[in-house]
Amino acid sequence: MKDLEMIETHEARSLRGVPLRPASYYYGLGFKRMIDLLGAAVLLTLMSPVFLFFWLSIRRDGGPGFYSQQRVGRNGKIFTCWKLRSMCVNAEQKLAEYIATDPVAAAEWAVSQKLKNDPRITSIGRIIRKYSIDELPQIWNVLRGDMSFVGPRPFMPSQQELYSGDTDGYYLMRPGITGLWQVSCRNDASFATRVIYDSRYAQDVSLVNDIRICLATVRVVLRGTGH
Repeated sequence: MKDLEMIETHEARSLRGVPLRPASYYYGLGFKRMIDLLGAAVLLTLMSPVFLFFWLSIRRDGGPGFYSQQRVGRNGKIFTCWKLRSMCVNAEQKLAEYIATDPVAAAEWAVSQKLKNDPRITSIGRIIRKYSIDELPQIWNVLRGDMSFVGPRPFMPSQQELYSGDTDGYYLMRPGITGLWQVSCRNDASFATRVIYDSRYAQDVSLVNDIRICLATVRVVLRGTGH
């Protein structure tokens, strides 16, 4: 997306080898976290009725309303990432059985770590994933300091081997609910391409770019391209 092109400059500071413009350096040090704290506190209060509605809807199949999974965060620290449950209760077993019997699905999973026709997703799950409603509980992760509203897409510990190359851009940032990769590619790129977008984002992290990414996120969500 042209409006999200990162700006390169020779007047850069460095954080763990990642060059940063002066404004980006100071924004990343503390102001970004202050915005996250304020935004998370306000949104958790306002979104409580939404959480309750979808939690009750998801619970109708007898399973839990929330789903948690381990993710790799800043400095490689493992944290518990929360979502509204969009899959069946025995999702991991069903995935293993599915890719074991379908070579095409297995190849798709190996490249993108996603399935366009995922048999694990429930009917209510398809709705909340389409509009990214399932990720709203991650606001709690933002409040805790595990995540930021904008940052690299968090991945699972088991996916670390797939995430290779110039990875400093990921590990020096808090993972984000949304980010440059999400609004640029979403479901249409391989898992490995995340590294490129995360490095670009880290090199020019700023309030202006975070606002641009948030606005782009609204457009992407309203188009309902998630799955």
